[in-house]
Formats: sequence, structure tokens, C-alpha cells
Amino acid sequence: MEIAEAEKLAADLRRQIAYHNRKYYIEDSPEIEDYEYDGLYRKLESIEAEFPQLVTPDSPTQRVGGAALAKFSPVTHTVQMESLHDSFSEQELADFDRRVRAAAGSAEYIVEPKFDGLSVSLEYRDGVLSRGSTRGDGFVGEDITDNIRTIRTVPKKLKRPLPFIEVRGEVYMSHESFARLSEKQELEGEKPFKNPRNAAAGSLRQKDSKITASRKLDIFVFNIQQITGADINYHDEALDFLRGLGFTVSPFYKKCRTIGEAIEEVRRIGEMRGSLGYSIDGAVIKVNSFAQRTALGSTAKFPKWAEAFKYPPEEKSTVLKSIEINVGRTGVLTPTGVFSPVTLAGTTVSRATLHNEDFIKEKDIRIGDTVVLRKAGEIIPEVVSVVSHAEGSKPYKMPDVCPSCGAKVMREAGEAATRCTNAECPAQLLRHLIHFCSRDAMDIDGLGPAVLRRLTDAGFVKSPADLYSLTA
Repeated sequence: MEIAEAEKLAADLRRQIAYHNRKYYIEDSPEIEDYEYDGLYRKLESIEAEFPQLVTPDSPTQRVGGAALAKFSPVTHTVQMESLHDSFSEQELADFDRRVRAAAGSAEYIVEPKFDGLSVSLEYRDGVLSRGSTRGDGFVGEDITDNIRTIRTVPKKLKRPLPFIEVRGEVYMSHESFARLSEKQELEGEKPFKNPRNAAAGSLRQKDSKITASRKLDIFVFNIQQITGADINYHDEALDFLRGLGFTVSPFYKKCRTIGEAIEEVRRIGEMRGSLGYSIDGAVIKVNSFAQRTALGSTAKFPKWAEAFKYPPEEKSTVLKSIEINVGRTGVLTPTGVFSPVTLAGTTVSRATLHNEDFIKEKDIRIGDTVVLRKAGEIIPEVVSVVSHAEGSKPYKMPDVCPSCGAKVMREAGEAATRCTNAECPAQLLRHLIHFCSRDAMDIDGLGPAVLRRLTDAGFVKSPADLYSLTA
């Protein structure tokens, strides 16, 4: 590649990566999968490695992706909150080990999961939580102390009153909490978050801490950034110390004496990631000795003593047996594919949303097709592509009438959704009742979504008018 071509391609990649960084880190609304972003990033890395004169100070390879939002007070990090360099093959992990041994001699490693959430700093003075902040760009984050205090797994007071300690952790939303939140957002007509990571980030950045509290967030603490009043020399010692102070640390981690042992543990974590109640987006290998970490140092962006391994998205072929149409609480008809069961990321998958008519037409999905499935973000099954059509198959057509009430359906210009036109459709009743009782309408205390669901499921309420004839 000539330098002129490389310069043009690098500039285009920087623009794309900057755009997707903003969607991911700032707006909590990513448009591409992690592995697609990683592909763009590594392509830029390879160009800059071949043509180092093209590296710019504002290149994404030189900076952490986030930035502080104006709606929160800025926090300047005394210790930089670095990101991690990613590996995508076991050979790259072996290369990391060679660099470590060349610079610091023989090393022990700690291998732990790479939690998929929002990275935060927690500061304690005399054992009491004094401040919580986001990573931001690694140098300046956002003060989110009030929201941090709502997380039940964040200790407000430590079991030992150290003069000062700053720790780093990952705020996340469990799969169970994410499912409950998604259901609630659907019922209330809100756009659901794409995955638990974005739900956690969006929930932690609320101006109203009551909203954050309602989202049931959790945290895993995994690093000591600064400490006064204790002498810690190894990472496994630090994790045990943090647990003793009352922090929730990684539920499992392993000390490995060779890179071979470390790689074996990375494989083991990969095999179990689908069975966890929370999302991970890889595994992390860290040098155990803090003295060796100091000797190894960091680049402008990454510590040289740690390496993240990103698992490739697992994809499998299966057959689409049928398409079911579900009517949502807002009247939207959503097609769901029913497949021959396959195992993806440790769980059995036999169903996946087909989103809408446009999605089906774009991929030309037909009943009987052999398709490729994967799990987006290791949790939500999705159709990647069609491998082949069954003999005699026909293009799929959305129904003309609602499967719930039989009324005609319509699709408005400019919308992807097909909707039932019947305001009294049973599938839409709960949504209408929730709105009727909300603050923006009749503002009826004590009739939230959970109570209304029980009333409709029991058949006590079939219209808003029935609410006024209820008796104890």
C-alpha cells in the first residue's frame, strides 16, 4: 500500500471509529457489534504500525474512547484509568508473555473474566465512600457519586477504616435485571436498551438517582488504583484484601505460573461464559507482581502488564422451522423465528426475533431456510445470514390481520413496524391501562404496571372503565 492510499484509509477509519466511540461510550446506543468495531480498530492499528508517520495525537489508538458528559461535574483522575490492549488469538497471548519476560523476567499471571459494563472509580476516605466517577477518556471522568450510592453491592462504609483508597470496578446489569427492565420498557412504550452493557451505562448516567436505583445495578471491583494505610504487593493479595474490606470482587480468578496455564484458563472461561448470570466480553491476563507492573509500565493508552482476550462470536447453522407473530403492548407485530435447537455460548437456542418486515426482506428469510445464528453480546440470539433456501420456498409475507384480535393491520409510511389498528385489541390492553393510570394521564396512585398486569391476567379489568368498579 502506498502512503497516500494509507493516509486516506487511516483518516476514514478514524472518522468511523470516532463516530462509533460516541455511539458506544457517550450515547450508550451502539450501531455495530463489538467484533465489527474491533475489526475497524485493528485495521487502523496495522496501518499506523506500517506507517508510523501517520499516527496523530487524536487517533483512537492513542486515546480511551469515552469522554465526560457536560451534565455531570468533571473528575480528574489522579491515576489514569487505562483501557486494555486486546488479543484475538492464543498466539497473540504468547507474544504478550514474551514481551513481559523480556522486560521483567519470569512472571506469574492472574486470569479473570472481563466484565462487560461501565468502568468506574470509587474513592473512600477514612473508610467512607466519598466519590464515585466514570472512566471518561481515562484522564477526566464524570462525578456520579449520588448514582453510585444507589448500587447495593457498593459498600458505603468499609469494614476497615483506611485513610484513603481508590478502587476500580465494573458496574453491570445482570441478565435477570435486564430482562425485567426490557419488559418494563416495552410495557411503557419506551425504546429498550440493546444489551445489558448499554442498559448499565445508561442507568448510571441518569440525572435522577431514583431511576438509577430502580434499575438494580451491581458491581465487581477488580483493581486498587491508590491506597494509604496498607502495603499490597500482588494482585491476588489485593483481591483478597478488597473482599475483606466488603467489596464484591470477581467470583473466580486463577493464579497461573506459565502462559500455557493462563491460556487454558482463558479457554475455560470462554466455555462457561454462556452460563453466567451477567455478561463478559473476554478474559484478562494480568501480571501478579506490582513491582513487575511498575517495571513494565504503560503505553499512552494501555498497561504493558495486562492483556485482554476477546472471544470470537460463535456462529452456527440451523433450520428455520416456522415464524410466529407476537403482538406487543403497543400493537406492533413482531415476527419470531422458531429454529431447530442449537447450542450457542453455552445455552440452547431455538428462537430469535426477526425484528420486522424490512429485516426479513433484506435477508430474504423464508420458512425452511438454513440460516446462521449468533448471540449478539453473548445474550440475544440473532440471524446473521441465510445459507440456502429450501426447495420450493416462497418469500415470507407478514399477515394482513392481527393474530390476537383479527383486526386489519397497517404499516405507516416511514415506519418499519406493522401495527394492529384495533384500540381494544387484548394484546394492547395492558399498555393502554398503564398510560391511563400514569402521571401524564389520570395519575392514579398504587396502579403501576405490576398491579395492572395482575388485574388483567385475572380478568378483573378489560377496559379503563373497569378500574372504577373494582371492590376489595
